[in-house]
This record gives sequence, structure tokens and C-alpha cells, in this order.
Amino acid sequence: MDRLHLISVFVAVVDTSGFAGAARKLNISPPAVTRAINELEAHLGVRLLTRTTRIVKVTEAGARYAEDCRGVLSQLNAADESASGLHSTPRGRLTITAPVGFGAMYVTPVVTEYLARYPEVMASCWFVDRVVNMLDEGVDVGVRIGELPDSSMQAIRVGRMRLLVCATPAYLEEHGEPASPEELERHIIIAASGATSTSEWRMLSQGKPGTVKLQPRLITTTSDTAVAAALTGFGLTNVLAYKVATHLREGRLKAVLGDFEPPALPVHVLHREGRHASRKARAFIDLAVERLRPQLAAI
Repeated sequence: MDRLHLISVFVAVVDTSGFAGAARKLNISPPAVTRAINELEAHLGVRLLTRTTRIVKVTEAGARYAEDCRGVLSQLNAADESASGLHSTPRGRLTITAPVGFGAMYVTPVVTEYLARYPEVMASCWFVDRVVNMLDEGVDVGVRIGELPDSSMQAIRVGRMRLLVCATPAYLEEHGEPASPEELERHIIIAASGATSTSEWRMLSQGKPGTVKLQPRLITTTSDTAVAAALTGFGLTNVLAYKVATHLREGRLKAVLGDFEPPALPVHVLHREGRHASRKARAFIDLAVERLRPQLAAI
């Protein structure tokens, strides 16, 4: 029995949510995957996966075992790197994901500094405004803004991001500053909320998180466009603080309704390798944390 092969197949099945996906990932046949899982379950005397004709689900025991197996595999990889002299020199391809605007503004400088330090690493940046499934899509490190769902990902908090309502001083002089979320109804609203006829903004209500429903005059699919429209003096918009930090400092925009601002959103650096990240991922994570924390603290 090749225990290392069996646990490698099992982790691949869990990570790809299926036998066919594991077979493609490991470049082996689906029957070989089935045999490996059957042999591993027989050896352990416990059901690790629940299989139907349509789906494969990991059992509670299987989930715990998968996490332990990831640690074993990561430690073996680290041992291989150390023995072959790779431990001190990150190399290979690193895939990173982040939101589009945040990636361009904050993550790209970290990536270029990292690549300058480690010339044997190549990087792929997936900057998209959607939640990337890092396991399924093979992403090594991610930066996320917002609360995180429960998962096997390791998360390092690097800061918080405020959500601000803002407009130009000229707009506020002409229309007046709203004193409460209810007063937004009489203002011109610019919303980055997709192709819908209504919008909801997160605000505090009686000191507790809530929402206020609005009827935007302008709806756009990107927050950058919403900021651009606000800069013309057209109306009020609601965006993450990093999008408007420079405009606020230089007086082109002014934030309002500060007393009703919702709780700031956490910003995390994530990786998918359990407690034991690879050398190339660990080096990037350390640099990202070092660079992002002071920058986000200043926003």
C-alpha cells in the first residue's frame, strides 16, 4: 500500500469535489482514483466520502482527515524543497487574485517588488470583481475585502476598509448635506449595483447595521465609474474608502453621514495550503502583509 499516493488522491478528490476532477489533476484514470479511495477507506475503516451518481461529498471524518493530510503533504513538499536546495530560493509560478481596483492600486506593487526579489518566480494576477474559488481554480494567494465564509483557507488580517458616502463640495453646497440616511431620498444617487432599478446601501440604523433602500438616477456596473460620475458633481455615491482616498485628501470629494457609517470591512490575505504554505507563497504572503498593513492603516 502506497499511503502517500492514497492520501494524495484523496486530497485531490476533496479539492476538486469529484473523482473525474481528481483524475485530471493527477493525470491518472478515474478507475484508479476509485480504487485508491476504496483502499484508503478500507485501511482506515471509516467512510471519508459520500458518493452518489451526481455528487461527491466529504464526510465530517473525511474533512478532518483531509486537513491533516494537507499538512502532511505540505511538510513533505517543504522537506523536498529543503533537501534540493530550493527552500531558500522561491521558484515556479505563483497565482494571485484580488478585486480589480484594489489589485491594480495595492497588490500590483507588491507583486513587482516580489518578482524583483525572486527572479526564478513567475506570477499570474487574476484581478476580478468576483469571489474566486481558490481551490478549484488553482490560485495560491488571494486578497479579499469583506467577511469570510467558513473554509479551509488560512487568513491573515491586514486591515479594515470603510464604506463611504461622498459627493463633491459643489454638489453638497447646491443640494445640502444629508443629515440622516432617510434624507438620501431627496438626493441624486449614483449606484454601482448592476443593472437593477433599485439599490440598497449599508448604513447604521439606531446604532445597528441595516440598509436604506434608494432609487438611483444612475446605475453603473463598476465603482470606478460611480466615482467618476460623482466627481462631475452629479450626485452622491457609496464606495470603499480606497477608491476615493486621494480625492478626499485633495478636496475633490467630501464624505458625509459619518455617524451612520457601517462597520468597516476586514481585509485578509488568504492562502490555500493549510498551515504550511510553500516557500514561494510564504515569501509573497510575508511581503504582502508587511506592505499592506501600513497602507490600509493610513486610509
